[in-house]
Formats: sequence, C-alpha cells, structure tokens
Amino acid sequence: MSAEKLAKAQTIHLRRKFIGPSCKIFFSDDPIKMVRARGQYMFDEKGQRYLDCINNVAHVGHCHPDVVSAGAQQMETLNTNSRFLHDNLVLYAQRLQATLPAQLSVFYFVNSGSEANDLALRLARQYSGCQGIITLDNAYHGHVTSLIEISPYKLHHLADAPLNPFVHVAPSPDVYRGKYKNDHPDPAKAYADEVRDIIRRVQSKGGKIAAFIAESLQSCGGQVIPPAGYFQQVAEHVREAGGLFIADEVQVGFGRVGSHFWAFQLQGDDFVPDIVTMGKPIGNGHPMSCVVTTREVAEAFMSSGNEYFNTFGGNPVSCAIGLAVLDVIAKEDLQGKALRVGGYLTSLLEKQKEKHPLIGDIRGRGLFVGVELVRDRAKLTPATAEAQEVIYRLKEQRVLLSADGPHRNVLKFKPPLCFSTDDADFMVDKMDAILTEIETATGLTTANILNGKDHVHKLMQTKEGTIHV
Repeated sequence: MSAEKLAKAQTIHLRRKFIGPSCKIFFSDDPIKMVRARGQYMFDEKGQRYLDCINNVAHVGHCHPDVVSAGAQQMETLNTNSRFLHDNLVLYAQRLQATLPAQLSVFYFVNSGSEANDLALRLARQYSGCQGIITLDNAYHGHVTSLIEISPYKLHHLADAPLNPFVHVAPSPDVYRGKYKNDHPDPAKAYADEVRDIIRRVQSKGGKIAAFIAESLQSCGGQVIPPAGYFQQVAEHVREAGGLFIADEVQVGFGRVGSHFWAFQLQGDDFVPDIVTMGKPIGNGHPMSCVVTTREVAEAFMSSGNEYFNTFGGNPVSCAIGLAVLDVIAKEDLQGKALRVGGYLTSLLEKQKEKHPLIGDIRGRGLFVGVELVRDRAKLTPATAEAQEVIYRLKEQRVLLSADGPHRNVLKFKPPLCFSTDDADFMVDKMDAILTEIETATGLTTANILNGKDHVHKLMQTKEGTIHV
C-alpha cells in the first residue's frame, strides 16, 4: 500500500477520514496534490510546475542533491542519539558558532521550532528564577501549550482561552499600522518604552520578568520589521529587571535577510541576544532545530540538577544534513543572492505600489518581503478579501503565495533562496495583472484615492465564497 499511487480524489478522501480536521490544507476547496519538487519549483500529479514563493523551509531549494546525499550517506553508516560521542554533533556546533557573536557558544539541538522555543523558556526561567514572559502582539512562537500562551496570533482565535497571568503582551513594533508609525520622531524608543512600562507594572505587583521573546522579524504578524534600535533598548530594560532577551530566528535565519546571516543582526553589531532559537531552514525540510545561549545561562540551567536529554536532537544524520545546508549556503552564495534578488524583487514591488492603489506598503529585507493590501491608504482599511483573491488567482497561474498578518491582508514572500530575478519578474507580472483586474472590478483607482473618494462597494467572487467588500 505504501508504494501505491492514489488518485487525487482518493488522497482527499483518506485525508478527511484519517487526519485531524484542524490540520488545515492550502487551497482547501481545490487543494494541490504535490508529487515532487526541485529548487524553487514544485510539481503536481499532472506534472504542472508551480513557482514556490511560500517555502522558507526548503531554504537552499527543494530536494537539493548535496543535502539529500549527505543525509543518505550518514543514514546508511550510523544514526543514534547524542549520548554516544560522535563528530557530527560537535563539528556542526562549531560551524554554527562561527556565524554568531562569540558570547553565543553553547548549543542544544532539538527537533522543531516549537521545541526550541519551549526549551528557551525553560532556560530563561531557570536562569531568572521566575516565570514572567513578555511577548509581542500578533506573535507566533509554536504550537505546544507553553508557546500558544505566548503567541497572540493563535491565542486570539481560541474561544475562551485563559490568559496566563505570567504572560504580558507588548505592542508589535509595526511602524506602518501600529501604535507608533513612521512619522513618530522615535518609534524604536516609543515601542521599547511600552516594554519598560509593562515591566514596571509587573514589578509594582510583586512580579518579575524571566524573558522578553520576539521573532527578529515578525512573520505571521505581517512581515513586520522592527525599527532600528528597538531590540537594544528592550534588552536594556529586560536585563535591568533580571530577565533575558530571546531572539526567535525560526522563520528568518540562515541568510534570508541577505545583508546578515541572522536577522537580529539588522539591529546593529552591538546587539547580542541572550538566547537564539533556530528551526525550519536549518535542515532544509529535515526535522531539526537548535537553541544557542551563553555559557552563563547554560550553567544556570545545569545547576537545576536536571539532566537534559533529547532522543533525536543532534543525531548524526540531522547534523550531517545541517552541515550540508551550511555548505550549500556558502558554496552557492545564497546569502548574497538573497540580498541581490530580494533587492530586485522589492524594487519591482515598489513600482507596483506606484501603479496599484491596493498596495499600501512594501516592507522586508532580502527574501523576506511583505506587501500589505489596503482599500484606503489614509485609513489603512485592510483589503482582506482582495488579498485572498490574489492568492487564489496566483495559484491558478501556478504561483504559490500566502497571506498573513492580523487582518490576513499581507502577501508574504519567503521563497527558497535559489529564487531568481526571472522568477521575480514572472511572479510580479502575474500579480500586476491580477491587481489590475481586481481594481477595475471594484472601482478602486488611483484617481479615486487622490480625490479622496470612498472605495466602491461591490461583490467580489473568491474561491472561499462571495465576500462583500
């Protein structure tokens, strides 16, 4: 049965029968059945090729032969747990450390971004001796219980979800539609002062803060780029209170931002987190992840008397794959490519913003880019239905893209780093035509925007049904 090839309808039937109903699927009304992939392309059961603009997991490209070969060779030699001495674990840790500030030198290897972030909380709480965590609004850090509690992106959607009294939510440092925008004289300080004020409120009630945790660039929150200097000021407030700064690089690490290997480095060379978590791109699709911290934090964790052991974390196969991913990034200059192609993509999108009133903001770094769609640039009215329409129409054009953010109106570009300028041209041409059709159908024109006219309300047919806009 394992080798049997099922018709698409059979696959859908069996998924509905055996897979949990809360496990959602892309394009649920007409899902794509993928059967193979290579580089930045995926292929369905009919052999139709799709340009993948979604997959930040296949970091160096789907099924990269060097990564596949490294895993296969190690698998046929030895795979065991990290209680046995093995070269791959220490060599991989050494290679990873070379990409990081010197203070971050002690590694714990685990299996997923969720597991990494959960362990980071344990480290911080052991070090500080308290439970309090500050997180950002719209943040997402993982699916286990400890992380749902600090992930407003998920928590807000859970009916009657209890609020953990040890969790405190600071405003997302969004300078486009957040509390302090680009026109604020110092948005970094203003947002950091919000964190300071939370700490003071907690302390006034006898509480303490173990850590502040943030994605270095918010992904599910809408591709939010924190203003420069924000992390440094937050870290100062948190450390003064006895807590640690945790940088979540699960979505954005390993050269995706182009100018730097890690996205937290965008804040400046003087900023060093106390803990960094990694996942998704680390194994190019292989389930592995990592936590790195300082010697001081690691020794405090050890002082608890509890041995830490992870059955699969840091096994020889995972580390061989991780080493191969680093080799490919260097050999193919994928960080440099992310900078060049990402810059080219952003320039194309900026030209689209001049043309299309639906585009309110273009933001990103390297090959991590967001396009926020709005119905009114002055009021920032989210164009949620339009964003979904763009996603579904691009799918019909064999381009895979997603939309996210608190209003589901931000188009997210996070493709494999082998994504090319030709791919960018192809995708933007398709998006251009789709936006033109939508704006024409709804009466949203540049002239209307400039004249201050309201968006014309029409019915818009989407693949999810008829939506009033």
